[in-house]
Amino acid sequence: MHSNSLLLEEPIRMASVLEPSKPVSCHFALLLFSVCLCFLFRSMLEKLITTMRCQSFFPAMTKIMGTLGPRSRSVEIISSCLKAGMSVARFDFSWGDAAFHQETLENLKLAIKTSKKLCAVMLDTIGPELQVVNKAENAISLQENSLVVLTPDQDKEATSSLLPINFHGLSKAVKKGDTIFIGKYLFTGSETTSVWLEVTDINGEEVVCLIKNSATLGGSLYTLHVSQIRIDLPTLTEEDKKVIGTWGARNNIDFLSLSYTRYAEDIRHARDFLSKLGDLQKTQIFAKIENVEGLQHFDEILKEADGIIFARGNLGIDLPPEKVFLYQKSVLYKCNMAGKPAVVTRVVDSMTDNLRPTRAEATDVANAVLDGTDAILLGAETLRGMYPVETITTVGKICAEAEKVFNQDLYFKKTIKYIGEPMTHLESITSSAVRAAIKVKASVIICFTSSGRAARLIAKYRPTMPVLSVVIPRLKSNQLQWTFTGACEARQSLIVRGLFPTLADPRHPAESKNATNESILKVVLDHGKASGVIKPHDRVVVCQKMSYASVVKIIELED
Repeated sequence: MHSNSLLLEEPIRMASVLEPSKPVSCHFALLLFSVCLCFLFRSMLEKLITTMRCQSFFPAMTKIMGTLGPRSRSVEIISSCLKAGMSVARFDFSWGDAAFHQETLENLKLAIKTSKKLCAVMLDTIGPELQVVNKAENAISLQENSLVVLTPDQDKEATSSLLPINFHGLSKAVKKGDTIFIGKYLFTGSETTSVWLEVTDINGEEVVCLIKNSATLGGSLYTLHVSQIRIDLPTLTEEDKKVIGTWGARNNIDFLSLSYTRYAEDIRHARDFLSKLGDLQKTQIFAKIENVEGLQHFDEILKEADGIIFARGNLGIDLPPEKVFLYQKSVLYKCNMAGKPAVVTRVVDSMTDNLRPTRAEATDVANAVLDGTDAILLGAETLRGMYPVETITTVGKICAEAEKVFNQDLYFKKTIKYIGEPMTHLESITSSAVRAAIKVKASVIICFTSSGRAARLIAKYRPTMPVLSVVIPRLKSNQLQWTFTGACEARQSLIVRGLFPTLADPRHPAESKNATNESILKVVLDHGKASGVIKPHDRVVVCQKMSYASVVKIIELED
Protein backbone atom coordinates (compact mmCIF):
# COMPACT_ATOMS: atom_id res chain seq x y z
CA MET A 1 0.00 0.00 0.00
CA HIS A 2 1.27 3.45 -0.86
CA SER A 3 2.72 5.43 2.05
CA ASN A 4 0.52 8.42 1.28
CA SER A 5 -2.69 6.40 1.51
CA LEU A 6 -4.07 8.58 4.28
CA LEU A 7 -3.97 11.84 2.34
CA LEU A 8 -7.31 13.57 1.93
CA GLU A 9 -7.21 13.73 -1.87
CA GLU A 10 -7.03 9.92 -2.20
CA PRO A 11 -10.37 8.60 -0.86
CA ILE A 12 -10.14 5.32 -2.84
CA ARG A 13 -6.92 4.33 -1.11
CA MET A 14 -8.40 5.50 2.17
CA ALA A 15 -11.20 2.99 1.62
CA SER A 16 -8.66 0.22 1.04
CA VAL A 17 -7.29 0.78 4.55
CA LEU A 18 -10.70 -0.14 5.93
CA GLU A 19 -10.97 -3.45 4.06
CA PRO A 20 -10.98 -6.54 6.32
CA SER A 21 -7.83 -8.69 6.27
CA LYS A 22 -7.87 -12.15 4.67
CA PRO A 23 -6.90 -15.10 6.90
CA VAL A 24 -3.27 -16.24 6.50
CA SER A 25 -0.80 -18.38 8.44
CA CYS A 26 0.63 -16.90 11.64
CA HIS A 27 4.28 -16.89 10.43
CA PHE A 28 3.42 -15.40 7.06
CA ALA A 29 1.01 -12.94 8.69
CA LEU A 30 3.78 -11.67 11.00
CA LEU A 31 6.21 -11.29 8.09
CA LEU A 32 3.59 -9.60 5.91
CA PHE A 33 2.59 -7.31 8.78
CA SER A 34 6.19 -6.21 9.28
CA VAL A 35 6.76 -5.53 5.57
CA CYS A 36 3.48 -3.62 5.26
CA LEU A 37 4.23 -1.54 8.30
CA CYS A 38 7.63 -0.55 6.93
CA PHE A 39 6.20 0.31 3.54
CA LEU A 40 3.06 2.05 4.75
CA PHE A 41 4.51 4.17 7.50
CA ARG A 42 7.99 5.00 6.20
CA SER A 43 7.21 8.56 5.19
CA MET A 44 4.42 8.86 7.77
CA LEU A 45 6.91 8.00 10.51
CA GLU A 46 9.30 10.70 9.34
CA LYS A 47 6.43 13.17 9.46
CA LEU A 48 5.38 11.95 12.89
CA ILE A 49 8.90 12.31 14.29
CA THR A 50 9.03 15.88 12.98
CA THR A 51 5.64 16.57 14.55
CA MET A 52 6.68 15.13 17.92
CA ARG A 53 9.81 17.26 17.86
CA CYS A 54 7.92 20.41 17.03
CA GLN A 55 5.06 20.03 19.50
CA SER A 56 7.35 21.01 22.38
CA PHE A 57 8.04 24.19 20.42
CA PHE A 58 4.47 24.80 19.13
CA PRO A 59 1.29 22.69 19.17
CA ALA A 60 0.54 23.00 15.45
CA MET A 61 1.49 24.85 12.28
CA THR A 62 -1.98 26.40 12.25
CA LYS A 63 -2.18 29.42 14.54
CA ILE A 64 -4.74 29.96 17.28
CA MET A 65 -6.23 33.36 18.09
CA GLY A 66 -7.92 33.79 21.47
CA THR A 67 -10.36 36.54 22.47
CA LEU A 68 -9.48 37.80 25.94
CA GLY A 69 -12.32 38.66 28.30
CA PRO A 70 -13.82 38.06 31.74
CA ARG A 71 -12.79 34.39 31.88
CA SER A 72 -9.35 34.84 30.35
CA ARG A 73 -7.80 38.09 31.59
CA SER A 74 -5.71 37.13 34.61
CA VAL A 75 -1.94 36.78 34.21
CA GLU A 76 -2.14 33.10 35.17
CA ILE A 77 -4.86 32.20 32.66
CA ILE A 78 -3.24 34.21 29.84
CA SER A 79 0.13 32.53 30.54
CA SER A 80 -1.54 29.14 30.30
CA CYS A 81 -3.24 30.19 27.04
CA LEU A 82 0.13 31.22 25.58
CA LYS A 83 1.74 27.95 26.60
CA ALA A 84 -1.22 26.03 25.14
CA GLY A 85 -0.65 27.67 21.75
CA MET A 86 -2.36 31.07 21.56
CA SER A 87 -0.25 33.35 19.34
CA VAL A 88 -2.63 36.28 18.77
CA ALA A 89 -4.74 37.99 21.45
CA ARG A 90 -7.96 39.58 20.18
CA PHE A 91 -9.56 42.52 21.98
CA ASP A 92 -13.23 42.83 21.01
CA PHE A 93 -14.50 46.38 21.50
CA SER A 94 -18.12 45.48 20.83
CA TRP A 95 -18.27 45.13 24.62
CA GLY A 96 -16.18 46.45 27.53
CA ASP A 97 -14.58 49.88 27.83
CA ALA A 98 -11.00 50.93 27.08
CA ALA A 99 -9.97 50.79 30.76
CA PHE A 100 -11.11 47.15 31.03
CA HIS A 101 -9.20 46.16 27.88
CA GLN A 102 -6.12 48.11 28.97
CA GLU A 103 -5.96 46.20 32.23
CA THR A 104 -6.26 42.94 30.30
CA LEU A 105 -3.48 44.03 27.91
CA GLU A 106 -1.16 44.86 30.81
CA ASN A 107 -1.77 41.35 32.15
CA LEU A 108 -0.97 39.98 28.68
CA LYS A 109 2.38 41.81 28.71
CA LEU A 110 3.23 40.28 32.09
CA ALA A 111 2.17 36.84 30.85
CA ILE A 112 4.43 37.20 27.79
CA LYS A 113 7.40 37.94 30.06
CA THR A 114 6.73 35.07 32.44
CA SER A 115 5.94 32.49 29.75
CA LYS A 116 8.57 33.77 27.28
CA LYS A 117 6.06 33.35 24.45
CA LEU A 118 5.51 35.94 21.72
CA CYS A 119 1.97 37.16 21.17
CA ALA A 120 0.48 39.68 18.74
CA VAL A 121 -2.41 42.04 19.53
CA MET A 122 -5.53 42.48 17.39
CA LEU A 123 -8.14 45.21 17.91
CA ASP A 124 -11.57 44.17 16.64
CA THR A 125 -13.82 47.10 15.75
CA ILE A 126 -17.54 47.34 16.43
CA GLY A 127 -18.43 48.45 12.92
CA PRO A 128 -22.05 48.97 11.82
CA GLU A 129 -23.32 46.42 14.33
CA LEU A 130 -26.96 46.66 15.39
CA GLN A 131 -27.67 45.99 19.04
CA VAL A 132 -30.65 45.56 21.32
CA VAL A 133 -30.37 48.06 24.19
CA ASN A 134 -31.33 46.50 27.51
CA LYS A 135 -30.12 49.05 30.07
CA ALA A 136 -31.80 47.34 33.01
CA GLU A 137 -30.24 44.00 32.01
CA ASN A 138 -33.40 42.22 33.07
CA ALA A 139 -34.18 38.86 31.50
CA ILE A 140 -36.67 39.28 28.64
CA SER A 141 -38.94 36.35 27.83
CA LEU A 142 -40.17 36.17 24.22
CA GLN A 143 -42.93 33.74 23.33
CA GLU A 144 -43.41 32.02 19.99
CA ASN A 145 -46.16 33.48 17.75
CA SER A 146 -46.32 36.69 19.82
CA LEU A 147 -45.55 40.16 18.43
CA VAL A 148 -42.62 42.37 19.45
CA VAL A 149 -41.83 45.93 18.35
CA LEU A 150 -38.29 47.09 17.51
CA THR A 151 -37.95 50.81 18.27
CA PRO A 152 -35.02 53.25 17.84
CA ASP A 153 -36.08 55.04 21.05
CA GLN A 154 -33.33 53.88 23.40
CA ASP A 155 -34.88 55.70 26.37
CA LYS A 156 -37.68 53.14 26.50
CA GLU A 157 -37.32 50.08 28.69
CA ALA A 158 -36.82 46.69 27.04
CA THR A 159 -39.80 44.38 27.60
CA SER A 160 -41.30 41.23 26.10
CA SER A 161 -43.25 43.37 23.64
CA LEU A 162 -40.77 46.21 23.00
CA LEU A 163 -37.05 46.05 22.20
CA PRO A 164 -35.08 49.31 21.83
CA ILE A 165 -32.27 49.19 19.22
CA ASN A 166 -29.32 51.47 18.41
CA PHE A 167 -30.29 52.26 14.79
CA HIS A 168 -32.83 54.76 13.44
CA GLY A 169 -32.85 53.49 9.87
CA LEU A 170 -34.12 49.94 10.34
CA SER A 171 -37.67 50.75 9.24
CA LYS A 172 -36.34 52.06 5.92
CA ALA A 173 -34.03 49.09 5.36
CA VAL A 174 -36.49 46.24 5.88
CA LYS A 175 -39.80 45.22 4.33
CA LYS A 176 -42.63 42.88 5.23
CA GLY A 177 -41.47 39.24 5.28
CA ASP A 178 -37.79 39.97 6.00
CA THR A 179 -36.00 37.84 8.60
CA ILE A 180 -34.32 39.38 11.65
CA PHE A 181 -32.12 37.45 14.05
CA ILE A 182 -31.25 38.49 17.60
CA GLY A 183 -28.51 36.54 19.36
CA LYS A 184 -26.15 36.66 22.29
CA TYR A 185 -22.37 36.86 21.90
CA LEU A 186 -21.72 36.40 18.20
CA PHE A 187 -24.83 34.33 17.51
CA THR A 188 -24.44 31.12 19.47
CA GLY A 189 -27.44 29.68 17.66
CA SER A 190 -28.95 28.39 20.89
CA GLU A 191 -32.74 28.42 20.58
CA THR A 192 -33.04 29.37 24.24
CA THR A 193 -30.92 32.53 24.00
CA SER A 194 -31.43 33.50 20.34
CA VAL A 195 -34.62 34.44 18.54
CA TRP A 196 -35.81 34.59 14.94
CA LEU A 197 -38.23 37.34 13.95
CA GLU A 198 -40.29 37.93 10.82
CA VAL A 199 -41.22 41.49 9.86
CA THR A 200 -45.02 41.82 9.74
CA ASP A 201 -45.52 45.58 9.69
CA ILE A 202 -43.70 48.93 9.66
CA ASN A 203 -45.10 51.78 11.73
CA GLY A 204 -43.06 54.97 11.24
CA GLU A 205 -39.59 54.25 12.68
CA GLU A 206 -40.81 51.16 14.47
CA VAL A 207 -40.76 47.62 13.07
CA VAL A 208 -43.38 45.08 14.17
CA CYS A 209 -42.20 41.44 14.14
CA LEU A 210 -43.63 37.97 14.69
CA ILE A 211 -41.59 35.86 17.12
CA LYS A 212 -40.72 32.53 15.44
CA ASN A 213 -39.34 30.72 18.51
CA SER A 214 -39.51 31.13 22.29
CA ALA A 215 -36.35 32.47 23.91
CA THR A 216 -35.07 34.37 26.93
CA LEU A 217 -32.75 37.32 26.39
CA GLY A 218 -30.62 37.90 29.49
CA GLY A 219 -27.98 40.57 30.02
CA SER A 220 -27.18 43.65 27.95
CA LEU A 221 -25.18 42.34 24.99
CA TYR A 222 -27.49 41.19 22.20
CA THR A 223 -26.73 41.84 18.55
CA LEU A 224 -29.31 42.13 15.79
CA HIS A 225 -28.83 40.90 12.24
CA VAL A 226 -31.08 41.41 9.24
CA SER A 227 -30.52 38.81 6.51
CA GLN A 228 -29.12 40.19 3.24
CA ILE A 229 -30.15 43.79 3.91
CA ARG A 230 -27.76 46.72 3.47
CA ILE A 231 -27.42 48.82 6.60
CA ASP A 232 -26.57 52.42 5.71
CA LEU A 233 -23.86 52.95 8.33
CA PRO A 234 -20.10 53.55 7.86
CA THR A 235 -17.86 50.48 8.24
CA LEU A 236 -15.37 52.43 10.36
CA THR A 237 -17.60 54.32 12.77
CA GLU A 238 -16.70 57.42 14.78
CA GLU A 239 -16.61 55.27 17.91
CA ASP A 240 -14.17 52.91 16.19
CA LYS A 241 -11.92 55.85 15.21
CA LYS A 242 -11.92 57.10 18.78
CA VAL A 243 -10.87 53.70 20.14
CA ILE A 244 -8.18 53.20 17.48
CA GLY A 245 -6.82 56.74 17.91
CA THR A 246 -6.52 56.35 21.68
CA TRP A 247 -6.24 52.73 22.85
CA GLY A 248 -4.89 51.40 19.55
CA ALA A 249 -2.28 54.11 19.06
CA ARG A 250 -1.13 53.97 22.69
CA ASN A 251 -0.55 50.21 22.47
CA ASN A 252 0.82 50.00 18.89
CA ILE A 253 -1.58 47.25 17.84
CA ASP A 254 -0.30 44.70 15.33
CA PHE A 255 -3.63 43.95 13.61
CA LEU A 256 -6.90 45.75 13.03
CA SER A 257 -9.94 43.57 12.40
CA LEU A 258 -12.31 45.68 10.32
CA SER A 259 -15.76 44.36 11.17
CA TYR A 260 -18.44 44.16 8.46
CA THR A 261 -16.06 44.96 5.59
CA ARG A 262 -18.26 45.31 2.51
CA TYR A 263 -16.12 47.12 -0.08
CA ALA A 264 -12.44 47.58 -0.96
CA GLU A 265 -12.95 51.27 -0.19
CA ASP A 266 -13.57 50.30 3.45
CA ILE A 267 -9.98 49.01 3.65
CA ARG A 268 -8.55 52.05 1.87
CA HIS A 269 -10.41 54.38 4.22
CA ALA A 270 -9.16 52.51 7.30
CA ARG A 271 -5.58 52.47 5.99
CA ASP A 272 -5.69 56.20 5.31
CA PHE A 273 -6.91 56.74 8.88
CA LEU A 274 -4.11 54.56 10.33
CA SER A 275 -1.45 56.37 8.25
CA LYS A 276 -2.11 59.52 10.26
CA LEU A 277 -1.50 57.78 13.60
CA GLY A 278 2.29 57.41 13.67
CA ASP A 279 3.41 53.81 14.15
CA LEU A 280 -0.07 52.49 13.31
CA GLN A 281 0.78 52.89 9.64
CA LYS A 282 2.51 49.50 10.05
CA THR A 283 -0.65 47.89 11.47
CA GLN A 284 -2.03 45.18 9.21
CA ILE A 285 -5.73 45.37 8.33
CA PHE A 286 -7.77 42.17 8.24
CA ALA A 287 -11.10 42.41 6.44
CA LYS A 288 -13.80 40.68 8.46
CA ILE A 289 -16.27 39.22 5.97
CA GLU A 290 -19.63 38.98 7.74
CA ASN A 291 -22.35 39.36 5.11
CA VAL A 292 -23.27 38.80 1.48
CA GLU A 293 -22.07 42.29 0.50
CA GLY A 294 -18.55 41.40 1.58
CA LEU A 295 -18.66 38.16 -0.41
CA GLN A 296 -19.94 39.94 -3.51
CA HIS A 297 -16.94 42.28 -3.47
CA PHE A 298 -14.47 39.75 -2.06
CA ASP A 299 -11.90 39.81 -4.88
CA GLU A 300 -11.50 43.59 -4.64
CA ILE A 301 -11.36 43.43 -0.85
CA LEU A 302 -8.65 40.74 -0.92
CA LYS A 303 -6.40 42.93 -3.08
CA GLU A 304 -6.53 45.75 -0.52
CA ALA A 305 -6.53 43.80 2.76
CA ASP A 306 -3.51 42.25 4.51
CA GLY A 307 -5.61 39.25 5.50
CA ILE A 308 -9.16 37.92 5.76
CA ILE A 309 -11.34 36.82 8.67
CA PHE A 310 -14.15 34.55 7.49
CA ALA A 311 -16.72 35.36 10.19
CA ARG A 312 -19.05 32.39 10.00
CA GLY A 313 -21.26 33.55 12.88
CA ASN A 314 -22.88 36.37 10.95
CA LEU A 315 -22.41 34.69 7.56
CA GLY A 316 -24.30 31.69 8.86
CA ILE A 317 -27.28 34.00 9.30
CA ASP A 318 -26.88 35.87 6.01
CA LEU A 319 -26.34 32.73 3.92
CA PRO A 320 -28.37 29.54 3.53
CA PRO A 321 -26.66 26.94 5.78
CA GLU A 322 -25.87 24.66 2.82
CA LYS A 323 -23.84 27.43 1.14
CA VAL A 324 -21.47 28.33 4.00
CA PHE A 325 -18.93 25.55 3.36
CA LEU A 326 -18.73 26.42 -0.36
CA TYR A 327 -17.91 30.03 0.38
CA GLN A 328 -15.39 28.92 3.02
CA LYS A 329 -13.52 26.77 0.53
CA SER A 330 -13.58 29.53 -2.08
CA VAL A 331 -12.39 32.26 0.31
CA LEU A 332 -9.58 30.13 1.75
CA TYR A 333 -8.39 29.06 -1.70
CA LYS A 334 -8.22 32.65 -2.93
CA CYS A 335 -6.36 33.74 0.20
CA ASN A 336 -3.90 30.85 -0.15
CA MET A 337 -3.12 31.66 -3.76
CA ALA A 338 -2.68 35.36 -2.93
CA GLY A 339 -0.37 34.48 -0.05
CA LYS A 340 -2.51 36.36 2.46
CA PRO A 341 -3.47 34.94 5.87
CA ALA A 342 -6.99 33.57 6.25
CA VAL A 343 -8.73 33.11 9.60
CA VAL A 344 -11.83 30.98 10.28
CA THR A 345 -14.15 31.68 13.21
CA ARG A 346 -16.87 29.85 15.16
CA VAL A 347 -15.54 26.32 15.35
CA VAL A 348 -16.05 24.92 18.87
CA ASP A 349 -18.97 26.91 20.30
CA SER A 350 -20.00 24.05 22.59
CA MET A 351 -16.71 24.34 24.48
CA THR A 352 -17.98 27.62 25.91
CA ASP A 353 -19.73 25.47 28.50
CA ASN A 354 -18.26 22.00 27.93
CA LEU A 355 -14.84 20.43 28.30
CA ARG A 356 -15.01 18.60 24.96
CA PRO A 357 -16.17 19.68 21.51
CA THR A 358 -18.85 17.81 19.61
CA ARG A 359 -17.76 15.34 16.94
CA ALA A 360 -19.07 17.71 14.27
CA GLU A 361 -17.02 20.59 15.70
CA ALA A 362 -13.83 18.53 15.86
CA THR A 363 -14.33 17.53 12.23
CA ASP A 364 -15.06 21.15 11.34
CA VAL A 365 -11.73 22.33 12.77
CA ALA A 366 -9.86 19.63 10.85
CA ASN A 367 -11.65 20.50 7.61
CA ALA A 368 -10.79 24.18 8.04
CA VAL A 369 -7.11 23.18 8.27
CA LEU A 370 -7.40 20.94 5.20
CA ASP A 371 -9.21 23.76 3.36
CA GLY A 372 -6.15 25.96 3.99
CA THR A 373 -6.87 28.25 6.93
CA ASP A 374 -3.88 29.97 8.54
CA ALA A 375 -5.51 30.45 11.93
CA ILE A 376 -8.51 29.52 14.04
CA LEU A 377 -10.23 32.35 15.91
CA LEU A 378 -11.81 31.51 19.25
CA GLY A 379 -14.47 33.99 20.40
CA ALA A 380 -16.94 33.21 23.16
CA GLU A 381 -15.00 30.00 23.88
CA THR A 382 -12.16 32.00 25.48
CA LEU A 383 -13.93 35.32 26.09
CA ARG A 384 -16.50 33.99 28.56
CA GLY A 385 -16.06 30.23 28.28
CA MET A 386 -15.49 27.97 31.27
CA TYR A 387 -12.46 26.26 29.72
CA PRO A 388 -10.31 28.75 27.73
CA VAL A 389 -7.01 26.89 28.16
CA GLU A 390 -8.50 23.48 27.45
CA THR A 391 -10.21 24.87 24.35
CA ILE A 392 -6.93 26.17 22.93
CA THR A 393 -5.21 22.87 23.74
CA THR A 394 -7.96 20.81 22.09
CA VAL A 395 -8.07 22.95 18.95
CA GLY A 396 -4.27 22.75 18.68
CA LYS A 397 -4.35 18.96 18.86
CA ILE A 398 -7.02 18.73 16.16
CA CYS A 399 -5.06 21.09 13.91
CA ALA A 400 -1.88 19.05 14.36
CA GLU A 401 -3.67 15.83 13.41
CA ALA A 402 -5.19 17.43 10.30
CA GLU A 403 -1.80 18.77 9.22
CA LYS A 404 -0.41 15.21 9.18
CA VAL A 405 -2.72 14.28 6.29
CA PHE A 406 -2.57 17.58 4.43
CA ASN A 407 -1.48 16.78 0.87
CA GLN A 408 1.40 19.23 0.56
CA ASP A 409 2.65 17.77 -2.73
CA LEU A 410 -0.67 18.38 -4.46
CA TYR A 411 -1.00 21.82 -2.85
CA PHE A 412 2.51 22.85 -3.98
CA LYS A 413 1.84 21.84 -7.58
CA LYS A 414 -1.52 23.60 -7.56
CA THR A 415 0.06 26.81 -6.25
CA ILE A 416 2.90 26.74 -8.77
CA LYS A 417 0.40 26.22 -11.58
CA TYR A 418 -1.77 29.07 -10.36
CA ILE A 419 1.15 31.54 -10.25
CA GLY A 420 2.36 30.59 -13.72
CA GLU A 421 5.42 31.92 -15.51
CA PRO A 422 7.40 34.06 -15.51
CA MET A 423 7.57 34.19 -11.71
CA THR A 424 8.79 37.23 -9.83
CA HIS A 425 12.32 37.00 -8.48
CA LEU A 426 11.17 36.63 -4.87
CA GLU A 427 8.45 34.09 -5.73
CA SER A 428 11.00 31.98 -7.58
CA ILE A 429 13.49 32.01 -4.70
CA THR A 430 10.93 31.23 -1.99
CA SER A 431 9.25 28.41 -3.93
CA SER A 432 12.70 26.96 -4.66
CA ALA A 433 13.54 27.02 -0.97
CA VAL A 434 10.40 25.01 -0.18
CA ARG A 435 11.08 22.54 -3.01
CA ALA A 436 14.66 22.02 -1.81
CA ALA A 437 13.55 21.57 1.81
CA ILE A 438 11.07 18.86 0.83
CA LYS A 439 13.54 17.05 -1.44
CA VAL A 440 16.29 16.86 1.20
CA LYS A 441 13.79 16.30 4.06
CA ALA A 442 15.01 19.36 5.95
CA SER A 443 13.86 19.80 9.54
CA VAL A 444 13.33 23.56 9.19
CA ILE A 445 13.57 26.42 6.71
CA ILE A 446 15.33 29.54 7.99
CA CYS A 447 14.56 32.83 6.26
CA PHE A 448 16.36 36.14 6.84
CA THR A 449 13.99 39.07 6.27
CA SER A 450 13.39 42.70 7.20
CA SER A 451 9.75 43.19 6.23
CA GLY A 452 8.64 39.58 6.67
CA ARG A 453 7.48 39.34 3.05
CA ALA A 454 9.95 36.65 1.98
CA ALA A 455 9.09 34.48 4.99
CA ARG A 456 5.36 34.83 4.30
CA LEU A 457 5.91 33.76 0.69
CA ILE A 458 7.75 30.65 1.85
CA ALA A 459 4.88 29.85 4.24
CA LYS A 460 2.46 30.37 1.35
CA TYR A 461 3.66 27.07 -0.16
CA ARG A 462 2.76 25.21 3.06
CA PRO A 463 6.05 23.35 3.61
CA THR A 464 5.77 20.32 5.87
CA MET A 465 8.47 21.71 8.17
CA PRO A 466 8.33 24.93 10.24
CA VAL A 467 9.69 28.18 8.80
CA LEU A 468 11.87 30.12 11.24
CA SER A 469 11.68 33.77 10.24
CA VAL A 470 14.73 35.78 11.35
CA VAL A 471 13.51 39.38 11.30
CA ILE A 472 16.41 41.83 10.99
CA PRO A 473 15.51 45.23 12.53
CA ARG A 474 15.94 48.41 10.51
CA LEU A 475 17.17 51.73 11.83
CA LYS A 476 14.95 54.71 11.03
CA SER A 477 14.66 58.35 12.06
CA ASN A 478 11.83 60.89 12.25
CA GLN A 479 14.39 63.77 12.49
CA LEU A 480 13.91 63.83 16.26
CA GLN A 481 15.10 60.38 17.28
CA TRP A 482 16.48 57.11 15.94
CA THR A 483 14.45 53.96 16.43
CA PHE A 484 14.63 50.30 15.40
CA THR A 485 11.77 48.59 13.60
CA GLY A 486 11.24 44.87 13.40
CA ALA A 487 9.35 43.84 16.52
CA CYS A 488 5.98 44.56 14.91
CA GLU A 489 6.96 42.71 11.72
CA ALA A 490 7.99 39.70 13.81
CA ARG A 491 4.70 39.63 15.74
CA GLN A 492 2.71 39.92 12.52
CA SER A 493 4.16 36.56 11.46
CA LEU A 494 2.32 34.94 14.37
CA ILE A 495 -0.90 34.73 12.37
CA VAL A 496 0.67 32.93 9.38
CA ARG A 497 0.49 29.14 9.25
CA GLY A 498 3.84 27.44 9.73
CA LEU A 499 5.76 30.68 10.32
CA PHE A 500 7.60 31.23 13.60
CA PRO A 501 9.50 34.51 14.09
CA THR A 502 12.65 35.48 15.95
CA LEU A 503 14.09 38.99 16.23
CA ALA A 504 17.78 39.31 15.38
CA ASP A 505 20.38 41.64 16.84
CA PRO A 506 19.64 45.10 15.34
CA ARG A 507 23.36 45.68 14.76
CA HIS A 508 23.29 43.17 11.90
CA PRO A 509 21.49 44.34 8.73
CA ALA A 510 19.75 41.80 6.51
CA GLU A 511 22.17 42.48 3.65
CA SER A 512 25.27 42.24 5.84
CA LYS A 513 28.45 40.38 5.02
CA ASN A 514 28.61 36.61 5.06
CA ALA A 515 30.49 36.38 8.36
CA THR A 516 27.83 38.41 10.17
CA ASN A 517 25.00 36.38 8.70
CA GLU A 518 26.79 33.20 9.76
CA SER A 519 26.90 34.45 13.35
CA ILE A 520 23.16 35.18 13.31
CA LEU A 521 22.51 31.79 11.72
CA LYS A 522 24.43 30.07 14.52
CA VAL A 523 22.23 31.80 17.11
CA VAL A 524 19.08 30.66 15.27
CA LEU A 525 20.35 27.08 14.95
CA ASP A 526 21.18 27.02 18.66
CA HIS A 527 17.65 28.27 19.38
CA GLY A 528 16.20 25.52 17.18
CA LYS A 529 18.32 22.87 18.93
CA ALA A 530 17.34 24.12 22.39
CA SER A 531 13.64 23.97 21.48
CA GLY A 532 13.96 20.48 19.99
CA VAL A 533 13.08 21.43 16.41
CA ILE A 534 16.60 20.77 15.10
CA LYS A 535 18.68 17.66 15.90
CA PRO A 536 22.28 16.62 15.07
CA HIS A 537 22.75 15.53 11.42
CA ASP A 538 19.56 17.33 10.38
CA ARG A 539 19.46 19.24 7.14
CA VAL A 540 18.41 22.89 7.20
CA VAL A 541 17.49 25.10 4.25
CA VAL A 542 18.47 28.77 4.53
CA CYS A 543 17.01 31.56 2.40
CA GLN A 544 18.74 34.94 2.62
CA LYS A 545 19.72 38.02 0.70
CA MET A 546 23.43 38.72 0.23
CA SER A 547 24.22 42.08 -1.36
CA TYR A 548 22.15 42.09 -4.58
CA ALA A 549 21.71 38.32 -4.75
CA SER A 550 19.19 36.02 -3.09
CA VAL A 551 20.60 32.69 -1.98
CA VAL A 552 19.08 29.32 -1.04
CA LYS A 553 21.54 26.96 0.63
CA ILE A 554 21.37 23.57 2.32
CA ILE A 555 23.26 22.92 5.54
CA GLU A 556 23.87 19.51 7.07
CA LEU A 557 24.48 19.82 10.79
CA GLU A 558 27.24 18.04 12.66
CA ASP A 559 27.08 16.60 16.17
